[in-house]
Amino acid sequence: MNNFWIHPALILILGALLLPLVPAALKKAYLLLVPILVFLRVYTMAHGTFGEVSFLNWTLVFGRVDALSNVFGYIMSLMCILGTLYGLHVKDDAQHIASWIYVSGSIGCIYAGDFITLFLFWELMAFSSVFLIWFRGRRESLGAGYRYLLVHIFGGLALLAGMVWHCNTQGSWAFDASFCKLAVHHATPATYLILIGFILNAAVPPLHAWLPDAYGEATFNGSVFMCAFTTKTAVYALCRGFAGTEILVPLGVIMALYGVVYAVLENDSRRLLAYHIISQVGYMVAGVGLGTEMAINGACAHAFAHILYKGLLFMGCGAVLHMTGQSKFTELGGLWKKMPWTFLFTLIGGLSISAFPLFSGFVSKSMIVTAGFEEHKLWVGYLLLLASAGTFLHTGLKVPYFIWFGKNKPKKETWDRAAEPPWNMNVAMAVAAFLCIFIGCYYPYLYKMLPYQEAAAEFAKTVYSPYHISETLQILLFTGLGFFLLLKKLVPEPTISLDMDWFYRKGGRAFLWFAKYPVQSVDNFIGELYRYAGLIPLMLTAKVSGLFDNYVIDGAVDGFASSFRGIGRRLRFVQRGQMQQNLAFAFAVAAAIIVAFLLFSRISKASVPARLSLPGAPVSQSALPTAGLTSDAVTTR
Repeated sequence: MNNFWIHPALILILGALLLPLVPAALKKAYLLLVPILVFLRVYTMAHGTFGEVSFLNWTLVFGRVDALSNVFGYIMSLMCILGTLYGLHVKDDAQHIASWIYVSGSIGCIYAGDFITLFLFWELMAFSSVFLIWFRGRRESLGAGYRYLLVHIFGGLALLAGMVWHCNTQGSWAFDASFCKLAVHHATPATYLILIGFILNAAVPPLHAWLPDAYGEATFNGSVFMCAFTTKTAVYALCRGFAGTEILVPLGVIMALYGVVYAVLENDSRRLLAYHIISQVGYMVAGVGLGTEMAINGACAHAFAHILYKGLLFMGCGAVLHMTGQSKFTELGGLWKKMPWTFLFTLIGGLSISAFPLFSGFVSKSMIVTAGFEEHKLWVGYLLLLASAGTFLHTGLKVPYFIWFGKNKPKKETWDRAAEPPWNMNVAMAVAAFLCIFIGCYYPYLYKMLPYQEAAAEFAKTVYSPYHISETLQILLFTGLGFFLLLKKLVPEPTISLDMDWFYRKGGRAFLWFAKYPVQSVDNFIGELYRYAGLIPLMLTAKVSGLFDNYVIDGAVDGFASSFRGIGRRLRFVQRGQMQQNLAFAFAVAAAIIVAFLLFSRISKASVPARLSLPGAPVSQSALPTAGLTSDAVTTR
């Protein structure tokens, strides 16, 4: 255990905070330096547990490095370099800062060794990525960003509730003690809450509609980052905690087919790619559900390859958007004359995602299909092969054809704007394209990183077998034949495909109407009732009380004070300023008061016999005069 440990995410966070202070002349070099340092840090980290911090009653583990976390950390730090290079010419520091903090959240989740650390980085990832949508500056982007944020807040709350519930039950917040096959044995409601939080980020239907909604509205470079990190971080979390959870197998197969269907229907190129993320992540989710060593290796390998070729595809379509201002197929066509290099790089991405031999998808996707057949789940293997045919149909054929060769003619201003993108965008696409081909040809580069080396070595013997090659080529060639035979039916149309987001869009409007009219009406009625029954009587009472206080209480008090002040003024003349005169005057007044009191007492006593001489009045013994007379004498008189 070593507490002195530099976290790769910390390098990105510090780099993002210091970016505004870097001089303009050094900014591009700095933008490349920081992610390269992150990649080198990930590459040189040894396996083990690092960065343990005691906080209150918890032990936070920021660095749990093993084979599973390293394969994800490696490709994510590499993609950070490519994404930053792709957007190197962007002058807005805020976009780079948001991108780096977003990546740091993803890398922090990958190396987190406890639930608290995982949740903190998980939310950092969600709240930073929303700015990559808002920075596009369109009204649609603003709405998509708010929907994205609300959906992820819901997922974060479900995740937090499940974590607290589960860890209070287990008595441990550590992954190693309580984060292994959560829903395989003794599944509880808490584990399913955690699962909901994870599969929402993985875009599992029906919790998926946020993905095409948000990725299609992000900035041209923001979508390159977003396509690589959120869903693959969720795949890592599922590999870590839910390997072998059977419910994930049908969910993954549904994802693979669902994304293909909607991608075929889509008119916007980036939304098409976003729907196909759902399809490709479906392979990974199904692999996690199968839970075997081969399947987990396949999920990790396919996540690795997917980050590269999907990033390349978003780079290509993002370059078209950046240079022409358009991303819809109905507004594009014939651009191969204006953007030949972009076309070539995008085609390589399409062949990779379609699992053509000698491309990266061929050596990763087939591992999951093989694991399905090995587990005697034939329906899984065959349906995933069907989804693979759909992938080639829309991403390998539809995207290149209708952007670069389609009969749709762009507007004159679109055509005039079309040109090759800046050099840094082409270099980033070229590096990604090279890696897609390199991994497909030299697959040991990828297989040596996988968590189960024996299973990887066994599959490496058959990956380029004649049967596998012929099977793949048959599927792809017949798919290509079908595309050109049905080309007229596949021509994009400027339509909108309804998806699951329709429910919360309409639900949100219904809630807004309910809050605006029924609830507001009741609130207004209660407010008026309070005003007439409570507030107005209260104000009248206060007014009467104020009048009484002003004219009665204050009048009496003020009158007494005025009288007392007048007396004081009259007595002021006695103050001569000399102590002897003041004392003499005080004694004289005291003597006058005493004399007056004695005279008053004498007069009162003298009046008593007169009252006794009344005829018939009873006389008490105590009231008789004391001058020697008895009661008999008084009677005789």
